[in-house]
Amino acid sequence: MRKKKHSLGFSLMIAQSLLLPVMYSSAAQAADAKTVRTWKAKCASCHGAEGKGDTEQGVKMKLPDMSKPQWQKENSDEKMKQAILNGVKKEGTEGMDAYKDVLTPEQVDGLIAYIRSLAPKG
Repeated sequence: MRKKKHSLGFSLMIAQSLLLPVMYSSAAQAADAKTVRTWKAKCASCHGAEGKGDTEQGVKMKLPDMSKPQWQKENSDEKMKQAILNGVKKEGTEGMDAYKDVLTPEQVDGLIAYIRSLAPKG
């Protein structure tokens, strides 16, 4: 009898260790899906789906390609956060609206992580 309990306990431990990463992964994917929706709704019309600034509006505003390693290196998370919260004013262009009264801190952090993910891997 004792051996069966040990076997059952061991089986449950193995099942839990296999399911936790799957459950975590699903939660992370849901958060990423929300961030992608926010990006598409608030950012992509100018910055483009891949952050390259290659939309009609992005070209007109001369937006940089945020996926380039050099851009990623030159722009800290804090700098991006301030741009998202307070907007960006460029002389001779419309500039970027401030989102401090629109996005939650979690959404801002998600967008920064999303922008970081646009850089090529490797």
